[in-house]
Amino acid sequence: MSDYYNAFEISPVPAPGPDAVPPEPYRGIYGMPAFATVPTADLAASVDFWTRGLGFFELFAVPGQLVHLRRWAFQDVLLVAAADVPDRPAALSLSFACVLGQLESVLESCRALRPDAVEGPRDTPWNTRDITVITPEHTRVVLTAAKVYDPESQEARNLAAMGITPPDTTGDGAEDRVQNGEHARAH
Repeated sequence: MSDYYNAFEISPVPAPGPDAVPPEPYRGIYGMPAFATVPTADLAASVDFWTRGLGFFELFAVPGQLVHLRRWAFQDVLLVAAADVPDRPAALSLSFACVLGQLESVLESCRALRPDAVEGPRDTPWNTRDITVITPEHTRVVLTAAKVYDPESQEARNLAAMGITPPDTTGDGAEDRVQNGEHARAH
């Protein structure tokens, strides 16, 4: 068995590009491999911000106690009623993938609801564009979108320095090996 598996075949995140389209909201029930639990003193205000600002939808609720929110498959958040919440954001952040075409509308929606709640967008050394949002319950949420990979860019050099290289596209079959779950480095 290879040490590498092409996990892109199970991810809802589309390949980056100017025409990348986000997946449809996934309303099915599954065993959640991971989720965030966010305490809130005002469940209604938090649900309103997460849905209207961040683009989540309400999957189900236990009135007055819990609301299960989701964006894409595997992007689950449980908002839970709590007597106390921190009065400022923690250093910890929750990151959710999106596509480049979504960033501006999320940024505008969040700013319309909470003008000082958004930072960015900013480009990262690992080839993403991110916005950071502070929610009403002081949760730091990062929406991150992969940019198109440019092999001549500084970001490509940064990724290579981290040991992350693109599939070989020279036609020697290495790209097929990557798609079959084997790791290949560009030459």
